[in-house]
Parts: sequence; C-alpha cells; structure tokens
Amino acid sequence: MHVTAVDVNPTGSAEVPTSPSFNEIVKAYVALTKPRIIELLLLTTVPVMFLAEQGVPPLWLVVATFVGGALSAGSANALNCVVDADIDQLMRRTSRRPLARHQIPTRNALVFGLVLGVVSTGVLGFWVNWLSAGLALAANVFYVIGYTMILKRRTTQNIVWGGAAGCFPAMIGWTAVTNELALAPVVLFLVVFFWTPPHFWSLAMRYREDYAAASVPMLPSVVGSAEVARQIVLYTWIMVGTSLLLWPLATGWFYPAVAIVLGIVFLVEAYDLKSRADDTEDLAIIKPMRLFHFSNAYLSLLFVAAAIDPFLR
Repeated sequence: MHVTAVDVNPTGSAEVPTSPSFNEIVKAYVALTKPRIIELLLLTTVPVMFLAEQGVPPLWLVVATFVGGALSAGSANALNCVVDADIDQLMRRTSRRPLARHQIPTRNALVFGLVLGVVSTGVLGFWVNWLSAGLALAANVFYVIGYTMILKRRTTQNIVWGGAAGCFPAMIGWTAVTNELALAPVVLFLVVFFWTPPHFWSLAMRYREDYAAASVPMLPSVVGSAEVARQIVLYTWIMVGTSLLLWPLATGWFYPAVAIVLGIVFLVEAYDLKSRADDTEDLAIIKPMRLFHFSNAYLSLLFVAAAIDPFLR
C-alpha cells in the first residue's frame, strides 16, 4: 500500500524518492471514505432508531448499526473515488482527494472499498438483521453503479435520481429496530430524496466551473442560475410538504412544530437565493453556499426532532 513520492528541488532536479509515513497512509485511506458525508448519513440513521423504538433502542444495536452503516457508506465513497479519479483531478473541490493526488494505488483503493462493503454487510447482517444489510448493500450498489457510473456523466438529473442512494439510511435505521419496513421510514426516505437537489445544486452552483471543466452535466453547469434557483424552490416546497406527512404516522406535536419552523426558514433561504439569481450570475452576490450550509443544519435538526419527539409524549 506504500506509494513513492518524488521531491523536486528549486532547480528542478529530482531528489531521492521519499515514502509516506504510516500516519499519512492511514489519513489517505480515511479520506477515501469521505468522513464528512458519513457523518451526515449517520445523522439520518440513528435518530430514526429512536423514533422506531419510541424510546431508547438497545445500545449494542445502535453501535452495530452505526458501525455497519459507517463501513457501508465508506465503501460506497471509496469506490466512488476510484470511478471518479479522472474527473476529480480536474475539479478544484476534489483535486486533493487521495487518488487525484496519486497517494494511493487505484488497485488498493478498489480492494479497500470492496472489503469495506463485504465487512459492512456482515456486520449489519449478523449483528443487526439481513433486511438492514440488504438495504445498505442496495444503497452502495446504486450509488456506485447507478449514480457514479451511469447517471453522473450523462444527465442533468443525475443528482435527483442518483441521490436516492443517500436516502436509504433512514430506512436502515428503522429496520434495524423493527426488522420490517413501514410508511414512516418511506416518508423520511422521500424527505431526504427531495432535500438532495436543493442541497447539492447549491453546492454545484458554487463549483459550476469545476463541473464544466470535467464535462459533468451537473444542472448549474448547464443552465443559468435563475433556472437552478427556480428548481431549488420547487423541490424545497415538496420537501417541506413531505416532511409533515410523518406527523400522523409516527410523531406527536414536537416534530411537526420543528418541521414547520425549519421548513419556513428553508423556504425563505431558497426564495432569497432565487431573488439574487434572478438579478445576476455573480456567485459572490448569489451566495449559494449559504443555502448549502443551512441545508445541512436543516436535515440534522429535523431528524433530531424526530428522535426527541417520543420522549415528549
């Protein structure tokens, strides 16, 4: 797993090759799993376990689901890096990823991702249940093959349909406790599904030149900011409406109260973005990252509210 780096002195001549330290190698493999994304996915898994249990689920079950889910997401992210290594080198946002910087051999990264996938399936299957393991495996396969290999480079709707892979953790959290599916986790699946376009398109607006340079037809790199903002507003309305469907199915008063407040703030931010995008293409004025950062807070707080709700009834 060692790779060799060649240092070049100011005169341009190559010096003696140096090998990365053990810590550098470990950091590179951890970076392959995209820990920040894993954190967000687990925030849509563990709170749902509390909702499904209508209280505190067994600690061992939470730990097993947490570990299995983290390994599964890490596997999908690592394999995504393998497939996208060529375009990652062309984009500023992704140019420092391990494979883009040739810190890890592609073959090693591929084996690493596959091993994580096998281990995660075993952890969830033997320690949680096989329904949850199957859902996690399905999400992994769909993200790598459906989104990364098929949709991402072919259609402006790539993140709409490909983003479905990131919706599975809500159902995994529910089935980990109940070992069966129900309408409540499907609603939460749909909340994340409709949340994904506003979340990702606001980020893609900021890096639209990156996607254009890599020939990836992400919507903001293909159409103007005004059209992207219009679609963000549309998906936001659908997301907020869908979030309220959980109320009669599985929650008391606390969750819908939080969902309404968060939804209003999200809509205000979305309309503000649209107003600015209607007037200019200048990203410094549009400020798309403002909505992106709030979207992370929105999803986290909404799912935490779902976890807290059973304790207030």
